[in-house]
Amino acid sequence: MNTLRRELQVFLRCSRSMRILLFSNMIYALALPVIEIFIAAYVMRNSHEVSKVVTFQLSLYIATPMAFLVNGILLGRVAVKRLYAAGMLFSGVAMIGLMRSGALTMMGIALSGLAMGLATGLFWANRGFLALASTDDGNRNYYYGIETFCGTLAAVVVPALVGWFIAGTVRFGWLRGVANNAYRVVAVSVFGLTLVSAGILQFGTFRNPAHPRFIFFKFQPVWYRMLELSLLKGLAQGYLITAPAMLIMLLVGKEGTLGATQSIGGVASACVLYGIGRAAAPRHRVAVLSLGVLVFFAGAAASAVLFNEAGVLIFVLCLVLSKPMLDLGYNPIELHVVDAVSRMENRSEYGYLFNHEFGLFVGRFLGCVLFLAIASWGSGIAALRYAMPVIALLQLISIPVAKRILRELKGMPLTGARSAAAGTVVSRV
Repeated sequence: MNTLRRELQVFLRCSRSMRILLFSNMIYALALPVIEIFIAAYVMRNSHEVSKVVTFQLSLYIATPMAFLVNGILLGRVAVKRLYAAGMLFSGVAMIGLMRSGALTMMGIALSGLAMGLATGLFWANRGFLALASTDDGNRNYYYGIETFCGTLAAVVVPALVGWFIAGTVRFGWLRGVANNAYRVVAVSVFGLTLVSAGILQFGTFRNPAHPRFIFFKFQPVWYRMLELSLLKGLAQGYLITAPAMLIMLLVGKEGTLGATQSIGGVASACVLYGIGRAAAPRHRVAVLSLGVLVFFAGAAASAVLFNEAGVLIFVLCLVLSKPMLDLGYNPIELHVVDAVSRMENRSEYGYLFNHEFGLFVGRFLGCVLFLAIASWGSGIAALRYAMPVIALLQLISIPVAKRILRELKGMPLTGARSAAAGTVVSRV
């Protein structure tokens, strides 16, 4: 109880805006696993083609930078918290639209992916800026530690419940025994969660970017290094989201197995990640990122070598731990670079978040093209088996790139001047 009281006191020392943002993100964390995991499972169930799943993901990635552009224009007229709430709500609406569609033709899948990309792009554009505006470099490890802890727990509980519900619909005859009806119920539930999360956010006070201009073409050298890191992260993003669903639906079982497998080991990893976020200092970020990259590589190698049920289970277990660790190491580095470079160049922080999204997009595009190329020359199964190890091997380059970024940042002043709005936790965090 003393430990819990101490952790609560640390949380209460954060600014009110940071606490409200975390509460809102905790609620939305219950919707994210459905959006990220079961949309791919839905497309796979109704199309039986891995290339269509990747086509949906590629369409989503194409629309995301467009949403960042529209969001940047709107930030001069609309409060950032309302745009963030709109992104949450639109993602729920886009999911309902996909689940209510009929036959999944390639064109229909592409259009659904574009709609979901616009919604999620609006969400992520403002989520990143709100995290930047509500924290400082001293408490970002703590912020992302809590966010990752809650997200990982949601990734344990939600897939298990949703998978059980969809599998139970077929097994026990609920909703006339039609799995797609279960998916529609899940989509409506997700929309309800987005409503609650958006409502909580309205109690916070968040600033909009100080400078209206956000499109730039020349930057400090360290920013180009950050774009290299974002490209490498983007390479793996599509696989981190869609690969578990495709592999499990292909090699292991159906949605019930998908949900249960996602949940195994998740509670332990959530506790580990909270501990890392609570105790790690900024100097530990490369170590956290490196560990995430290595765990991802180990899981991808096991999946490719075995390519059976055991290999899939090993891969998913590695992914449950590596994905949040990659975010926990990467995101504070990104925001620290944005802080430093925006102060040096006297530009809008959103301009760097907007530019960063294009680095991610290039990586996502190349990753999806690699998968589709292997599927075209060989087969979808060959792409599932061999694309991931290649991507995981390339991810190892992230380690020296991140080290170089932090070396270059050492000569720049720390940008903790936003602490009045963000609040300070404790020096070790």
